[in-house]
Amino acid sequence: MAYVKNIFDKNFLEYASYVIRDRAIPDITDGLKPVQRRILHTLFEKDDGRFHKVANITGECMKYHPHGDASIYGALVVLANKEVFIDKQGNYGNLYTGAPASAARYIECRIRPLARDILFNPAISNYVPTYDGRGKEPVVFRSKLPLPLILGAEGIAVGMSTKILPHNLKEVINAEIACLKGEPFELYPDFQTGGIIDVSDYRDGLGKIMTRAKMDTSDPKRVVITELPAGTTSEQLIASIEAVAKSGKIKASSIDDYTTDKVEIEIKLQRGVYTQDVVDALYAYTDCEQNIACNLLVIKDNMPVVMTATEVIQYHAKQLQEILHDELEYEKATLTEKLHLRTIERIFIEERIYKSIEEMKTAEAVNKAVKDGFIPFAAELLRPLTDDDVEHLLKIPIRRISLYDINKNRQEVKEINARLKEIARLLKHIKEYAISWLEGIEDKATKALGTEFMTRKTQIQRFDAVDVKEVVKRDMPLRYDGKTGYLGTSVASGNEICKVSPFDRILILRKNGTYTVCDVPEKLFVDKGMWYCGLSDKDSLSNVLFTVVFRNKENKYPFIKRCRITQFILNRDYAIAPEGTEIMHIDTRDAFDFYVKFKPKPRQKQNEQLFHAGDYEEKGVKTQGVRLATKEAEKIVFNLKPDQPSLL
Repeated sequence: MAYVKNIFDKNFLEYASYVIRDRAIPDITDGLKPVQRRILHTLFEKDDGRFHKVANITGECMKYHPHGDASIYGALVVLANKEVFIDKQGNYGNLYTGAPASAARYIECRIRPLARDILFNPAISNYVPTYDGRGKEPVVFRSKLPLPLILGAEGIAVGMSTKILPHNLKEVINAEIACLKGEPFELYPDFQTGGIIDVSDYRDGLGKIMTRAKMDTSDPKRVVITELPAGTTSEQLIASIEAVAKSGKIKASSIDDYTTDKVEIEIKLQRGVYTQDVVDALYAYTDCEQNIACNLLVIKDNMPVVMTATEVIQYHAKQLQEILHDELEYEKATLTEKLHLRTIERIFIEERIYKSIEEMKTAEAVNKAVKDGFIPFAAELLRPLTDDDVEHLLKIPIRRISLYDINKNRQEVKEINARLKEIARLLKHIKEYAISWLEGIEDKATKALGTEFMTRKTQIQRFDAVDVKEVVKRDMPLRYDGKTGYLGTSVASGNEICKVSPFDRILILRKNGTYTVCDVPEKLFVDKGMWYCGLSDKDSLSNVLFTVVFRNKENKYPFIKRCRITQFILNRDYAIAPEGTEIMHIDTRDAFDFYVKFKPKPRQKQNEQLFHAGDYEEKGVKTQGVRLATKEAEKIVFNLKPDQPSLL
């Protein structure tokens, strides 16, 4: 068993680690999950400026992603609908209605040039062999922008999950610029479907937001939903509205969906019902208002880490400077090598060093002759001449030697030196260079994606959540049938106690003195006798003063207590009178008179006594009560005059 347990533990840990790092949680470096990264890598490799069938890209991507074509196709459609990196052609579904995309063989895509500017830098990226060893794929892309915030992400792993809301591209770029300048900044989510959000509890990406549909209420007899709340489609929204309309909570005569490339859901109201009567109900009962919890969990340094939006911006501001530094250093090394080659080419041709190899008969002799020819010009070289340099010189065609243009060479060398000088300046001012790069990419993104895409779509407002209990109308009759002992909203006969709603709770005080607070029942057997039944909300109960007259079971002495019921546990039975007593009467009037009839006994001069309930103080519900007399009580009588029989 121990052996099996060890195998199970080891395999489970490996599986959990795989799901967390390689499937569900995006990496902080590029904000992508592995399948998204492999899709973009495939598009970079296949890019020729023209559109490719999504089916072909899916097939090519399977060389890197061994989990079937369905997951690749689905991830590609989602990523393309983000509109940032993939240029799409064909039916990719409808974000508003939830309509699915066409089959992979019917739609096309290609990588946007913007993606190359932000992600593609193979010279300074790490690549690893693919799962079958036949190719290479990037470990991560070194992204110049904080894609976790731009794209958003959602994933469930083993024991953890992530929910990163998307943000506006322009606002993210401006936040990173502010971070580099040391200025304060704030970031809030922005959704493609628009809508309204309350970010009071956003907590920098670790709290929650309230999102609402945007409504046109200018017409008093209809409501038109023009923008959807985040994470909802028009079909889902209409389904929730229809369900509420059927239950009668919203009085709608028709619900029509005219959504295409813009949202338009029209709700026509019944006669006598106006817009202001249903707006709060739409927010309270339907998907027009929702709460979305956030959890900014990413993979950082190969470990899952919870970060704030501010920390992500700070991380990427530092990463951008590192990427730009590495790119400049790589360009500097490339240009330096190019300058060296142009220098040795000029010397080799101008000084006719190639003439010295005409009489040489072996490769070693040729190599030595070339190197010896450069000895007088060693001071002009950027580095010592190598065998590879000699090989490069020997491959120069005779035609190029004969047509060699010294002026062109000098111009090229001049341009290289100017660029090297510029690189040296940029390396000393890398932060300023990063800021200028961000400003430039903002302009490029605006031209490539359009001003509308870069403009915030979701409106930020402060609003309070609509409480269903405050919106609902109490229009359901609660009836009690004393003959059968049943209480509820579906009880057809009996007396109507009050009007209730499905969200109300009621207090039931039975004949035996036990009371219970419960949800409004459809049909509940209470007892064939009940002292009281009413709403149990704070306002209702605080206004009810219970006067309880009871007697001790042993000596029959009468007692009185006056109390209010303000604390209770739902669906739990309580006794309103102390244990070992019998209830004689319970009343809810603030003040009233009553007689206590005593058991007749020899030498007992008084067989009844008048009491004023208002003379006794209000106490707690757990008090034992105040004794009224030291005589055996038989019953309670109201409106009794001397020598008159009891009315009870």
